[in-house]
Amino acid sequence: MNKSTKRKLFTETLLLWNKKLNKRAMPWKGEKDPYKIWLSEIILQQTRVEQGLEYYRRFIKKYPFVDLLATAGENEVFKLWEGLGYYSRCRNLIASARHISFELGGIFPDDHDSIRRLKGVGPYTAAAIASFAYNLPYAVSDGNVQRLLARFFGIAIPIDGSDGKKYITALADQLLDKNTPAIYNQAIMDFGAVICKPKLPLCEQCILRPNCTAYRKGIVNLLPVKEKKLLRKNRYFFYIVAEYGGRIYVRQRTGKDIWQGLWEFILTESPQKISAEDFLRSPAYLNLARQVKTNPTISAIFKQQLTHQTVEGVFIRVKLKAPLKDDLSTGVTRAAFRRLAFPRMINNFLENIGTGSGQLPQIFPK
Repeated sequence: MNKSTKRKLFTETLLLWNKKLNKRAMPWKGEKDPYKIWLSEIILQQTRVEQGLEYYRRFIKKYPFVDLLATAGENEVFKLWEGLGYYSRCRNLIASARHISFELGGIFPDDHDSIRRLKGVGPYTAAAIASFAYNLPYAVSDGNVQRLLARFFGIAIPIDGSDGKKYITALADQLLDKNTPAIYNQAIMDFGAVICKPKLPLCEQCILRPNCTAYRKGIVNLLPVKEKKLLRKNRYFFYIVAEYGGRIYVRQRTGKDIWQGLWEFILTESPQKISAEDFLRSPAYLNLARQVKTNPTISAIFKQQLTHQTVEGVFIRVKLKAPLKDDLSTGVTRAAFRRLAFPRMINNFLENIGTGSGQLPQIFPK
């Protein structure tokens, strides 16, 4: 079978599967409102559909129009995003919403290049919005698509290298049904998600199996090829949960680091792993110790796994003799604390010491 025939067969078979067998239901499928499509795609970047679904519903309920999202306070939006991770997406979401509302008069861009220029919108997301909202002929190429194409066509070029990305992108464009790009793009993403899965693909149920190169050669689990190994680092955080006069001291994270824009307790990061007891003997804590009136209470170790790093955190609870003189920290009341967005690790700590009834954890004095 020549390449042209195989590409045509792939597209026709995929569309047949979508028409006859695709039962995957999601609330944004068939949606034509570019705002809602954009919102769903940003939420689903690096997020499983099962996790992102409830966040999508919350955002649509609270901000049904882009103007409402654009005029919302950043803390309010971050609080709604809380727990979803990859908070740069949320910052980009806010920035793009304000650009659309304030500079474009609330009208979502209707051409691919303008969509691509929105902050946080890459080639895949731009193609998805352009095709789903406006039926423009742009092929999507996410992880599901790349995996499916690598297996079906037997592509041995690493898909995470520049040559592999160019090759897959060009192939995806050739396969796209230009007459029904929205239907085709949804079909190929669904197929990769429910049939040609990363692990335990459903080859016995696959309508493409007879012509799949990886299946015929018995190398399904070897494709796609990736050349880059993920380098991870470990980070060690010590949080001081300091209370005085019914207020808890918190800081907002700034700079180009993880959790930018979220809130946290007073933080010292250790360059190496040390015990909490060693930390309490370090200058970082002893500088504060003169203001502490109670023995510190030390938590267990909490961990959060991020893409490139693992963060270990220990929380040390203290009561102060006087208000803390610290330009970086702010003492907040129980009501203000509720409105702040925190990283998942801090929320795990708060849940661990909480009442178990969904109320605010007992870090505030009764």
